[in-house]
Amino acid sequence: MNQRSVSSDMAIFAKRLKEYKRLIDDDIATYAKAIEKTTLQYYGANARLATDAYLQILARGGKRIRGALVMTGYEMCGGTDTRMIVEAARAIEMIHAYILIVDDIQDRSMSRRGGPTAHVALADYHRQHQLAGESAHFGISMALNSAIAGAHSASMNLANLNNVEEELRIKVVSIVNRTMVVTAHGQSNDIMNEVAAETSREDVERTMEWKTAHYTFLNPLCTGMVLAGADCHATDAIAEYALQAGKAFQITDDILGTFGTEFESGKSPLDDIREGKRTILTIYALEHAETSDKNFLIHMLGNAQLTPAEFARCKDILVSSGALDYAKKQATTRVQAAIKSLDGAYGGWNKDGVQFLRGLAEYLQERQS
Repeated sequence: MNQRSVSSDMAIFAKRLKEYKRLIDDDIATYAKAIEKTTLQYYGANARLATDAYLQILARGGKRIRGALVMTGYEMCGGTDTRMIVEAARAIEMIHAYILIVDDIQDRSMSRRGGPTAHVALADYHRQHQLAGESAHFGISMALNSAIAGAHSASMNLANLNNVEEELRIKVVSIVNRTMVVTAHGQSNDIMNEVAAETSREDVERTMEWKTAHYTFLNPLCTGMVLAGADCHATDAIAEYALQAGKAFQITDDILGTFGTEFESGKSPLDDIREGKRTILTIYALEHAETSDKNFLIHMLGNAQLTPAEFARCKDILVSSGALDYAKKQATTRVQAAIKSLDGAYGGWNKDGVQFLRGLAEYLQERQS
């Protein structure tokens, strides 16, 4: 692909993503007002406290990549009901908010997209109001309840989409639930990778596919495509793109998670090292770093008391060992494979949708730096 066509695809992606995000954010704001009112009316102030914590995470939103992919999948297969598909996109973003809340608890993260994580905000509420019991436990318990309510609300929204045949609604709910099973197993593997005596590149590769690629790319694309009435040939044809782009997304996310800012990644840059997260970056560094650097990195991975100075040395090791360059090359390889998979993959997709997906893949390559 020449530079001119890449720039064109990127421009189309950026423009359409901005529009998708606006539609989804507006819909979420309207939905949130309704849920705030009905929660208080039917379940009282205690339930409203948990609901508000969930809605705060949902509102922060990020770029709305998952919701945008729902809309892209729908439109590239001929779908035209904008109101319905925005509601479906909102449901997928609601599931994402639920996952973020659970993930932040498991990762012991303190911040999320410029604000406190749900469990931290709720623990703060407990302390400020001098309630009985332990603040941290209260925060986690209430945050989990808020996540559960959000997840099942999203599932109800998908099951009750207007102007969609019952068969398609059932199929979409099944696809989403199956994806969440895969995601849970991916997350379990990710947690085990942090504590196992040895973690291989194959372990990390499987985790990227199960935890990220299915959830962030394949699920939303298939959701939109099925709602447009697409058959199995269309959803099968998008799988290679989704899996390759999803892995590239995770690799670049890991790079930004350590070398970016909290604004870029949505969490503290120190979090991944503190958690002991095993990524392509850390696995490569442990294989290729000098002995002293390797031993230092081993002791820092999972160190909850990691200092800024220790974190700075960890980053230096990731650079000097060649891990950062290796991860960038791996991301580029996945991006190129994703783009290539779109060439003649399926004749029924419209041009705008394919250009959006190409542009997204190119964006993943650019976000490394």
